Amino acid sequence: MALVAGTNVVTMPSEQSNGAPAPDGNVSRLAHDEFLRLIPKAELHCHLLGTVRHQTFLDMARARNAPLEKSEIDAFYTRGEKPVGAIRVLRALDAHLLVEPDDLHRITHEYLEDARHHGVLYSEFFWNPTGTARVSGIPYPLAQGAIVRAMHDAEKDFGIVSRLIPSIDREADPAEAVEMVDWIVNNRVPEVVGIGIDYTETDRPPELFWKAYRAARKAGLKTTAHAGEFGMKWTNVETAVDLLGVDRVDHGYTVVDNPDFARRCADRGIVFTVVPTNSYYLRVSPPDRWAADHPIRRMKQLGLRIHPNTDDPTLHHVTPTGAWRMMMEHFGCDLDDLRGFMINGLDGAWIPDDLRARWRDEWTQSFDALRARLAGTEPTK
Repeated sequence: MALVAGTNVVTMPSEQSNGAPAPDGNVSRLAHDEFLRLIPKAELHCHLLGTVRHQTFLDMARARNAPLEKSEIDAFYTRGEKPVGAIRVLRALDAHLLVEPDDLHRITHEYLEDARHHGVLYSEFFWNPTGTARVSGIPYPLAQGAIVRAMHDAEKDFGIVSRLIPSIDREADPAEAVEMVDWIVNNRVPEVVGIGIDYTETDRPPELFWKAYRAARKAGLKTTAHAGEFGMKWTNVETAVDLLGVDRVDHGYTVVDNPDFARRCADRGIVFTVVPTNSYYLRVSPPDRWAADHPIRRMKQLGLRIHPNTDDPTLHHVTPTGAWRMMMEHFGCDLDDLRGFMINGLDGAWIPDDLRARWRDEWTQSFDALRARLAGTEPTK
């Protein structure tokens, strides 16, 4: 499958192609939110089961006669001042709702439709095969096939290119991580570009999974890892980089606790896929301090290459537009920073270098054209 669709300038229904002048010779103006929605984006850190629409969850629960009350499902999608984690929701999907491959096709297709509406032209998203196989009872080849079919359909229907990252369940036995890599290798398709690792980091350090990462690298797969997410020590990030040999880091916030190591990561150009809505810092910080104290600010100051993402968009009540808006409104970023984040996303993406170069030219042209149409001034930092 060639990476060709959706690679031109951003073209949304309310946008004139590439910021071209209106018929009367005047360039149409954009409000900030529309600008943030239209700028070309990569999404590199998003969990498939964290993208399920509220109505889809209700529909699937009703169809499966799942032992979940509507009020309980509604609570899954409620995000208060001190939000609860998303993991219990993801586990509920595996346990009660995912029954057949078409379920995975539906949620994948809907996610990619939603992402494309917010200017995402390329997505690499996570999926946990261990839960799907062990709990949902859908064998890896059938599950992978359904997701990949949805990716093809979304590229045709919406013009969004996507790639799949099977992700290790770090709460499971490390032997299951090795088995997951075996599944990938034995059912290899070009749409699966690498592996990741997710779920609760507490007491599950990266070094437990070195065998799976070694096998993935040997098979020619790219690698990333969630590390430093739940306030865990910065050495988890170091282990992911130096022992697991990851190509990029998901979250990685506690890297700021060791500036020397952070500078080494910056010098190597490692991309950190950050999440502005990360619930850990919302839970542990006072409402008036969480943004000011969030490590994302320090990561930028230390010269780390960061890239904003949604993580679990429907559960976190965030869209790609909203994530990029938060970088400006809460973390002191300006339009030049956003342009840099866009480039970081391309440089961190697992795509061929010639395509990366072409997209970089096209996306920066689109960004600059949209910026020229931006009405008013930048928001106050």
